[in-house]
Order: sequence, then structure tokens, then C-alpha cells
Amino acid sequence: QVQLVESGGGLVQAGGSLRLSCAASGRTFSSYAMGWFRQAPGKEREFVAAISWSGGNTYYADSVKGRFTISRDNAKNTVYLQMNSLKPEDTAVYYCAARYEAGRYVSSLGGEYDYWGQGTQVTVSS
Repeated sequence: QVQLVESGGGLVQAGGSLRLSCAASGRTFSSYAMGWFRQAPGKEREFVAAISWSGGNTYYADSVKGRFTISRDNAKNTVYLQMNSLKPEDTAVYYCAARYEAGRYVSSLGGEYDYWGQGTQVTVSS
């Protein structure tokens, strides 16, 4: 079992930045690939970014590429999402997710993740 707790959400103006954190507890964090997803009101959940267990492989949705950066610190059992140049359309609840994966594979499919956090709200005002 892995427990995930997101933090760092809030209200920011367009063009601003936020850094989300996801703290993991339970099983060995370094055995898990991690992902960030988001869900806006009235919309389906969508993939944002993912990172392999070692941090050596990352993958981004086209909508955030060049603006968001995913990283992880296995010593702190934490994954981060640095969000720059935020836009109103980035407004959503952001969720982190964990997927047991010993290789370099990273997934954009929510159904392939085993554990989910409760989410943190990000609101970008225009």
C-alpha cells in the first residue's frame, strides 16, 4: 500500500508559478513510477506529466510541455511538479499517482496507476 498526499496548490495569477509536492509513504517509493493528472470542473481527468522511478525518463502532455517540470527526490519520498507560465486553462484539481514499475516505462494512462492522492486545487486567475 502507498499513501500519497499532495500539497502546494492555491490561487495564482496568469503567468505565475506554483510548485506542487506529493509525499509518499508506505512501500518503497523508488519502486514506483509517478504521474500527475488533473481534472477541471465538468471535464474528464487528463494526464499532465510522468516520471520513471529513477527520474531518468519523463513524459509530458503537449499542453504543458515547456512550462511544467516533473522531478522527484527518492530520499525524501517526494515527487514535484513545477508549474510556470500558468494559464487560466490550467485551473483544475491536480492528483499524483503511483505505478509499480522497475523499468524506464512511464504511462500517461490513469488506469495503469495503482495509487492516487486526494488532490490539490490549482486556480489560475486571468
